[in-house]
Formats: sequence, C-alpha cells, structure tokens
Amino acid sequence: MNGIGVKEIAFVGYPVTDLDRARDFYGRVLGLECTLDHPVGIETEQGDAIRWIEYEIGNGAIAISNAWPPSGQSGPGAALEVADLDIAVERLRAEGVTFKTDVMASPSCRFVGIADPDGNDLTIHQHNPAPEN
Repeated sequence: MNGIGVKEIAFVGYPVTDLDRARDFYGRVLGLECTLDHPVGIETEQGDAIRWIEYEIGNGAIAISNAWPPSGQSGPGAALEVADLDIAVERLRAEGVTFKTDVMASPSCRFVGIADPDGNDLTIHQHNPAPEN
C-alpha cells in the first residue's frame, strides 16, 4: 500500500472566539444538529474553559472550538481519518514528517498532530471502534 491509508475526512475544525455566537450560527442559521458539546478540561491562555462542539455532516463533521485562536493567516484545519493510526504514525515518522503532538486519545478517537512542509497543521485521526450491542 502506498501512503498512509487515508479513508475520509473525519472533521474540519474552525477556531471561534465566541462559542455561543458560533453555536447560534452553525445550529440556528445553518440548521446543523449539534452532536457533541463538551469541555476539554483545559483553559485558553486567557483563562477561558476550552469547549469542543461538533456538527456531523454525512461521514464527517464540522467542529468549532475556542481551543486555538483565529490567526487571520490560516484556514480551517482538516482531520484525515485513517484505518490504523499506529501504522500511519510509523510511516509518517519514516518520511521525516514534523509531529506537532504525541498521539492523544479521547473517548471517541485517537489522533496526532502533524505539519505539512509549509507548517500547516493537520490531524491524523482514527475513530474508536463502535461498541458492540
């Protein structure tokens, strides 16, 4: 197999400064259904609690968060869904890709932050398997 086995875009993240205003826009104005809204458990440099909010669209999602400030110099970040995060990380390391984070985990996924050759941030992401009923 060539590459790292990207399957789909998991989510596109947008930085926001006012979460209530953003929720109104994405929910009421655009008509998207909020499928996840939770505190991350850390604070911004200004001391605000960081929240992560998602709106699922098809197999992917739009995520909004105050986790990172809008810079005015870069666009949204993409998270690329892979079948096996460990294999992807191994292949990216072998290619000398810059890693911005260690592999991290949440209740729904595992992910790692990398940078492209121009320094743009990307997330390599793997959803956790769905629980068996």
